[in-house]
Amino acid sequence: MGSFDNMYEGTPPWDIGRAQYEIVALEEAGTIRGRVLDAGCGTGENALFLAAKGYEVWGVDLSPTAIAKAREKARERDIDIRFRVHDVLDLPSLGTDFDTVIDSGVFHTFPDDAREAFVSSLASVLTPGGVYHRIAFSELEPGSWGPRRVTAEEIRAAFSDGWKVEGISDACYETNFDNIGVMAWLATIVHGDGEG
Repeated sequence: MGSFDNMYEGTPPWDIGRAQYEIVALEEAGTIRGRVLDAGCGTGENALFLAAKGYEVWGVDLSPTAIAKAREKARERDIDIRFRVHDVLDLPSLGTDFDTVIDSGVFHTFPDDAREAFVSSLASVLTPGGVYHRIAFSELEPGSWGPRRVTAEEIRAAFSDGWKVEGISDACYETNFDNIGVMAWLATIVHGDGEG
């Protein structure tokens, strides 16, 4: 965690000062519903965007520096939201559940052996029929800089038991590197049978 926290002493590449376009588009399409968790919220831009739209939102991140910045933004913007320093691999200890979980750039940070724990952690807090939306670097992004790339097949495999992958589509993960967008996958995955 130390390296991630240290990156928030400055401005990490994924902190673009506003919500990711793909999250905005999901909200505009009506696919965000109910209580929302931003898993790995960083300095909170996606969570703050949704809270300003009227959703009840929680944002969690392992970085105390990121959460401090997120809380300050919430105070400055007078937005009611819960930000917590918390490990996304231990979501059950939040003691609550959610109808929607968003993940902007968290899934692709995990090594293979942590993916199962992350999926289990998500399942513990998503209501039956709840939806997990995630953006992660795609294997189509050239080069080797940044996080590891994730294939659509890897996403399907990680969510093959007790989930329904509703869609995986080409997306753009925005960065602050001269406004460069990275090739990514946007996945929409339903917990359980998708009813509800």
